[in-house]
Amino acid sequence: MVAPLRAEIAGEAGDDLEQVGEWLTVPDAAELMNLPLRAVRQLLQERQLVAVRRGERKVVSIPAAFCTPEGPLNHLRGTLSVLADSRFTDAEAIAWLFTPDDTLPGTPIAALAANRKTEVRRRAQALSF
Repeated sequence: MVAPLRAEIAGEAGDDLEQVGEWLTVPDAAELMNLPLRAVRQLLQERQLVAVRRGERKVVSIPAAFCTPEGPLNHLRGTLSVLADSRFTDAEAIAWLFTPDDTLPGTPIAALAANRKTEVRRRAQALSF
């Protein structure tokens, strides 16, 4: 049951990430989080944030929901680590975080924003089996 879900998510990530909604460029994310550009690039390098290249010019884009005025969304880094352990690409991880899940209810990213990391990570861990 998990394998078809994984394939469905991979297809969504490869085809379209429109469910994400708002995206930020690195300079926009830096402004929102009140950080220098180099700090945002460091967050990307350390995988506290993830991004994909989008659009005609392939601009590095970060989902706006990942960024808060205080910095990266709380609990995002650990969840991204769990998804990476399940061999998700950055695009697949983003797609999964924004895919509605009736058992949460809502999306995993909304659950993280509501400080429900345990529920989200439990589901993310199940994807690797």
